[in-house]
Amino acid sequence: MKAKILALLRERKTYVSGQQLCEQFGVSRTAVWKAIEQLREDGHKIDAVPRKGYLLVEEPGTDLTREIYTQSEISSRMQTSWAGKKVYFYESIGSTNVQARQLAEEGASHGALIVTDMQTAGRGRRGRSWSSPAGINIYFTLLLRPGFHPSKASMLTLVMAHAVAEAIEEETGLTVGIKWPNDIVIQGKKVCGILTEMSVEQDDIRHVVIGAGINVRRQDFAPELAEKAVCLDEVCGRRVNRCRLLAAVMKAFERDYEAFEAAGSLEPLRASYDERLVNRGREVCVLDPAGEYRGVAKGITDMGELLVELSDGTVQKVFAGEVSVRGIYGYV
Repeated sequence: MKAKILALLRERKTYVSGQQLCEQFGVSRTAVWKAIEQLREDGHKIDAVPRKGYLLVEEPGTDLTREIYTQSEISSRMQTSWAGKKVYFYESIGSTNVQARQLAEEGASHGALIVTDMQTAGRGRRGRSWSSPAGINIYFTLLLRPGFHPSKASMLTLVMAHAVAEAIEEETGLTVGIKWPNDIVIQGKKVCGILTEMSVEQDDIRHVVIGAGINVRRQDFAPELAEKAVCLDEVCGRRVNRCRLLAAVMKAFERDYEAFEAAGSLEPLRASYDERLVNRGREVCVLDPAGEYRGVAKGITDMGELLVELSDGTVQKVFAGEVSVRGIYGYV
């Protein structure tokens, strides 16, 4: 209810009577009043004038001085049909991926979005962990229940990477790259990592969870990350609204996922992904358990494999899995 009222007040940008809100959402005046009071407690400035109604006061510069990061604020900004329509918000949690898996087992629906302001046990590829302080970054996991074969699930990581890149470009105007398969890169440094996990029963996907952490606020990175990590506020020169960016990611992902699902491959996204691929045309080192080798990255296949041209002219298809690709002269 809070999110619906907030979205309507933001859309109208004028006074909306209590009676209109009652009729719009089929609730009592008391319920409306309670929702308004709760929104005020969250930090929203809402004027109330007799015989006129309620007005959401959006002051110029609000994003520069304060930020409201709540379930209602996030939900009120969603412009999707299913991705992120149900938001589970936590002030603090161990890991959004772990929580998403638990909610999946409890019956949470396709498109459920798990968001936290702080993670105490954030996880990355190969069991890596990192600090996830409050009020700084975006930490989320999207729960999916795909109907396709498990062999295609790995491509969802690339779909999310593409969506995050699109959303950041839309919200900031920055040029955003992707380091195959799923690191989001700005000015040669990592701004977002993505971790996809799947639960399978025989040949059916029970659920997939895709977690991401986006560096937003200015922060001091650990020494081992300082040379290859960056945050959006730093490169933008302004504070980025986390709720707006998260909603933009969900909108882009829903569009990209539906295109991917209809095609059964990354073919609809391939050209756009390749344009953002920072490895393309560069010499890379492929860290394969079977043996390390070098070549020039050429782009991806419709199935998300990285095409690497070797010195003898042959082209190797690299599947993400446990393989890593590094730049010869640095992170990218």
